[in-house]
Amino acid sequence: MFIYILITIAVTVIAFLIVAARQPDVFRVQRSTVISAPPAAVFAEVNDFRQWQLWSPFLEYDRDMTTSYTGAAQGEGAEYTWSGNSKAGQGKMTIIESRPNELIRIQLEFIKPFVATNTAEFTFDSDEDRTIVTWAMMGKNNFMFKAMHTLMNMDKMVGRDFERGLAKLKVVVETGVH
Repeated sequence: MFIYILITIAVTVIAFLIVAARQPDVFRVQRSTVISAPPAAVFAEVNDFRQWQLWSPFLEYDRDMTTSYTGAAQGEGAEYTWSGNSKAGQGKMTIIESRPNELIRIQLEFIKPFVATNTAEFTFDSDEDRTIVTWAMMGKNNFMFKAMHTLMNMDKMVGRDFERGLAKLKVVVETGVH
């Protein structure tokens, strides 16, 4: 009986490792919303990390997290660091590309609860008197992240955060709340 249990465990572990190894080498999570404002108004809220205090969904994870801003005040070279509880984690964001009213590209460096470097992008597309804003994050999947993705759906987890953040951004821009 013991040998059958060991064989079952071994087969299960091997099957899990095979499934994990077959996961994609890269991931991309993205969500979009339409905001009733010109691209310049939406761009301004995202291009300045200090404005993120008004709409970032990640601040909900730890209201007491410490944050700091260095580098440029906004746009390329602007840096934002955070350190919070186990859910908020610790890391740094740097705007590495900023094309007014079109694109903001951010290098995301996670330190805790795990080490990873990803890229986030915001694109702003004009649609008459509205803006279609898309928030995306992409990165490479090492084996550990491939294994994690077999157990949890990153698109759903991070996607929900993006949806909440975009909904808050929409309210901030459309109401002018500051």
